[in-house]
Amino acid sequence: QAQLVESGGGLAQTGGSLRLSCAFSDRTITINTMGWFRQANGKERDFVAAITWAEDITNYADSVKGRFTISRDNAKNTVFLQMSSLKPEETAVYYCAAARAYLIGKAASRSTAYDYWGQGTPVTVSS
Repeated sequence: QAQLVESGGGLAQTGGSLRLSCAFSDRTITINTMGWFRQANGKERDFVAAITWAEDITNYADSVKGRFTISRDNAKNTVFLQMSSLKPEETAVYYCAAARAYLIGKAASRSTAYDYWGQGTPVTVSS
């Protein structure tokens, strides 16, 4: 079973930064897209960002554009989410996801399009 292992969550102050990492362990499975989602207490899981593995095409939720950056390291099978100018309302559990499909645009924002999920890493932004 493929595994995604997230790290880098924690506590940040309003306006601060955090960098999340997600390593995908199974190199026998071809992954074409990786993404980040987040889920606050009592709310639905929302799309944050996604990146295609080959062409490096990125997609972002409108709420994070200009503040968050998704990137990847193919050699390490790892995707990163650099988060800046954090807001208290962004306190949530952040989940990494991987898809066998090539996803761009709206398709990349649908959680049902992803095949594998990490366990989540909590991010708390204090006001």
